[in-house]
Amino acid sequence: MGLSDPLSAEHIWLAIGFIGQIMFSMRFLVQWLASEKRGESIIPIAFWYFSISGGLLLFAYSVWRLDPVFIVGQSMGVFIYTRNLYLIHRAASRNTIMP
Repeated sequence: MGLSDPLSAEHIWLAIGFIGQIMFSMRFLVQWLASEKRGESIIPIAFWYFSISGGLLLFAYSVWRLDPVFIVGQSMGVFIYTRNLYLIHRAASRNTIMP
């Protein structure tokens, strides 16, 4: 990985990996700030969106790296985050439909 070609595939995938890690880490910042604002521990919906976006980018990066441990870990996480969002949206739609 030389500095001569900043747009090489390796550099692009490293950027994807770092952006994924930043997105994934943002979920903790969002959760912490929301909890401080409310004065109790809560998990805001943005937590799950940051989890999915970061998880998908890290999953793509792990596939590129051919890292089976990372691939399995991220794929399971993305499934769980997506399921949580589905449950949140389903509950919200039930609350708006019921009188």
